[in-house]
Amino acid sequence: MRILLSSDPELPVPPKLYGGIERIVDLLATGLQIRGHSVGLVAHPDSTSKVTQFFPWRGKRSQDRFDTIQNTTRLWSIVQEFQPDLVHSFSRILYLLPLLGSQLPKVMSYQRYPTKHTTSWGAKLAQGTLTFTGCSDYICTLGKANGGIWHTIHNCVELEKYNFVPKVAEDAPLVFLSRVERIKGAHTAIAVAHKTGRRLIIAGNYSKTGEEGKYWQEEIVPNLGKNGIEYIGTVNDAQKNELLGQAAAMIVPIEWEEPFGIVFAEALACGTPVISSSRGALPEIVRQGIDGYLVNSFEEAVTTIEKLPNINRHNCRQRVEQCFSADVIVEQYEKLYQDISRYSVS
Repeated sequence: MRILLSSDPELPVPPKLYGGIERIVDLLATGLQIRGHSVGLVAHPDSTSKVTQFFPWRGKRSQDRFDTIQNTTRLWSIVQEFQPDLVHSFSRILYLLPLLGSQLPKVMSYQRYPTKHTTSWGAKLAQGTLTFTGCSDYICTLGKANGGIWHTIHNCVELEKYNFVPKVAEDAPLVFLSRVERIKGAHTAIAVAHKTGRRLIIAGNYSKTGEEGKYWQEEIVPNLGKNGIEYIGTVNDAQKNELLGQAAAMIVPIEWEEPFGIVFAEALACGTPVISSSRGALPEIVRQGIDGYLVNSFEEAVTTIEKLPNINRHNCRQRVEQCFSADVIVEQYEKLYQDISRYSVS
C-alpha cells in the first residue's frame, strides 16, 4: 500500500526530546516500510524520519488561522502528488477538509481529547470514508459519543531503546519523569518520598510563567536539594533508559484524565513498576498489583512503597512486549488499513 502519514507541524518527526505523538508516527512509518509499504510523511521541515517521500508543512502553528489554511491546501496538493491508497492523520482533522468528500480511505487518530464539534462534522462529511482511532479505550469512549467509527490502538514504545533491569538496589530511588506541573502530581511524589524516607529523582521540563510557573517556584523548588529530592532537568532517550532502569518505581500520581501517557509504558519496558492514579487510560496500562499500583489518595500511595518488592519486574517488561511494543501496534494499524481498504473497494 501507499500510505500518507501526517503529524502536527510544531515538532519534528522523530522529536529531539519530548513529543509522544511524533515518536509514534516515526515508529509507525518505520514499521510500515519494513512490512513492504511505501510511506509518505507530512510533518515539520526538520523531520528526519526515513520515509519513501517527505513533505514539509508550510504553516508551523496548528492554532493559527492562516497556517491552517496553508496546511489544508498543502495536504490536498500532496495527496495529488503522492497518490496514496490511504491517508492517516495524526494532525488536525481540519486539514482533511478538502478530502472528506472523496472516496479515498482516511484515518484520523486522537492522542488527545476529541472535540464533539470537529469529530461529529468530520464523520458526517466523510460519509463512511473516515475511520477514527484513539490511543486508549478511554479516548474512544469519549469519541464514540460524537459519532463515527472508532478503534482503540494504544501507543507504543521501541523496546530496543529500553534495557530490562531485573533487579535494583534496596535503596534505589523513586523517579518522577514527566512535565513538572500540577496535573502530573510532582508535589504528591515529593510528599510520598518525604513520608517514606525514599530518594526521589525528578526529570522533565517545567513552565517559568503563569500558574504552572508559580507552581514550580512555590511547590517544587523549595524541596529541591533537600531530604533526597533531586531535579536533573530534561532527559534524552539514553538518559531516560538509564534513569528508569535504576528506579525502584516511577511515581507520577496524575490529577487528570490521562489519554495514555507513553512514559508509563517506557517505565514498564525497563521492568520498573508504576505508581500512579486510577484515572484516564492508566487502568489500561497498569495491572493492579502486577505492573504497579494505581492509587486514589496520598495515604494509598505511601502504602504502596512498602509493597514494591512484591512486583515481579519480568511481568512489567512482558506487559509491554505483549501489548505496547512497536511491532504489536504497527501490526494493528496495518490490519486496520487492510480492512478499511477492502471495505472501500467492495
